[in-house]
Amino acid sequence: MVLARWVVAVLALVGAAVSPGWADAPRMTKEELKGLLGRPDVVVLDVRTGGDWTGSPEKIAGAVREEPGGEAAWAAKYGKDQTLVLYCA
Repeated sequence: MVLARWVVAVLALVGAAVSPGWADAPRMTKEELKGLLGRPDVVVLDVRTGGDWTGSPEKIAGAVREEPGGEAAWAAKYGKDQTLVLYCA
């Protein structure tokens, strides 16, 4: 199965979205992400744990919160033609 393209955004405000399994995922700066926001083919996923997400006032507008470790569910939910940008703190 071909999955959506995965990109990990490295954002100064919210930290780096890096876990051992995503070591080879492309990275982008917050400036690069800013240029992609609002595009229908780009979905920004906030993959922080529930407590970290609710306890933080800093969130990317339009981002969708997804449960960490739910990659199989994400693959079924988002289109193959979409770029998924993951971030966490």
